[in-house]
Amino acid sequence: MDQIIFHIDVNSAYLSWTSLALLAKGSDTDLRTIPSIIGGDMEKRHGVVLAKSIPAKKYGVTTGEPIVNALRKCPSLVIEPPDHRLYHERSGELMEFLSDICPDIEQVSVDECFMDFTPIQRLSPSPAEAARTIKDRIRDMFGFTVNIGISDVKMLAKMASDFTKPDKVHTLFSSEIRKKMWPLPVSSLFMCGKSSVQTLHKLEIKTIGDLAMTDKQILAAHLKSHGVLLWEYANGIDASRVVPLPAQAKGIGNSTTLSHDVTDRAEALNILLMLAESVGKRLREAGQLAGMVSVEIKYSSFRCVSHQTSLSSPTDATQLIYVSSCQLFDELWNQSPIRLLGIRTSKLVSCAEPSQISLFDLPVSAHDGSRTLFMADSGQKASVPSPPRQKLEALDKTLDHIRSKYGKDAVVRGSLLKDSSSVKNRHRRSDA
Repeated sequence: MDQIIFHIDVNSAYLSWTSLALLAKGSDTDLRTIPSIIGGDMEKRHGVVLAKSIPAKKYGVTTGEPIVNALRKCPSLVIEPPDHRLYHERSGELMEFLSDICPDIEQVSVDECFMDFTPIQRLSPSPAEAARTIKDRIRDMFGFTVNIGISDVKMLAKMASDFTKPDKVHTLFSSEIRKKMWPLPVSSLFMCGKSSVQTLHKLEIKTIGDLAMTDKQILAAHLKSHGVLLWEYANGIDASRVVPLPAQAKGIGNSTTLSHDVTDRAEALNILLMLAESVGKRLREAGQLAGMVSVEIKYSSFRCVSHQTSLSSPTDATQLIYVSSCQLFDELWNQSPIRLLGIRTSKLVSCAEPSQISLFDLPVSAHDGSRTLFMADSGQKASVPSPPRQKLEALDKTLDHIRSKYGKDAVVRGSLLKDSSSVKNRHRRSDA
């Protein structure tokens, strides 16, 4: 039996989720129906476009371009800042809903995932009908729309979901690539970026079909191994499978792409605190303890660096994850403008397993034996006595209980509350 893979992608996720939140608060304008974007700072008129409405797209506004450029194209453009806590919540609700339909889910970003529909395809008259049912249920239940691409090849499912939007279901099976994919420009091919497109155009390769019919050795000579990969994709060749990410196997992490480049350490540490809270909460929900923490930085030049460290003993405590992340950040950061920050935990073990208790739960200062804490309010280090690991973990569980009962804003860390407006106006994306 051939595999059936769905790629499910939220249409203009940030803009849709922000618009729904504003409508729930009494707004009489749906951002999705007017020229609007998510990103940057309206007053300072800087930053980049994180998401755009369909009306904004008609003016030529593109995701990733500077807001000043977008405003030149459409002076009446409505700009709303991103709300990443909201996006994390909506993403979690969507993934939980999809997991109830089929547990074989591989989330690849906050607003998209692959689903291996193969084990349950016999329960539906056809994959397309099942996809339409899922799509309609998401629209009716949550108020936003998705595109679903269907294929027997993972990469082709991704391609199919990018066809006409919004609220659509498309197929792109291996038998359909000549008709549906080959006539498209090479820029439409998954993983074919601007630099690759320029090189291919110099070789007179304009369409995906042209690329598919080109000698692999020619592509390898000009684009190295990436050229061979593009040739394989153009011919519908992709052996990868949907890989659900069990916490114990893959780890738990979160990252955020910033709506403008961050150059201030204190601001960066505040972002790390938000990420550590999210990662810690997900660890506790999964019943997992992390034995390793890693931090990733992507600079405005798009150069990525990362570093990791082992913990003295596995934990799910937000503060311990945060402290380790701050130390890794200081080791990594070269003062260049930051485009993305991420925290990932790995070497996970069940919280039910016995773990060795360390004498020192936080790093010890060489000067006075006290533990070093990172203060997000000021971005500075402070050597102060810290609570034992067990108390930190118990505190987190208490906070989780309060938030689940009374709402996520029932208890907010002072540093995040103090800077909530600026933080919300600056940051973007998370991943699983």
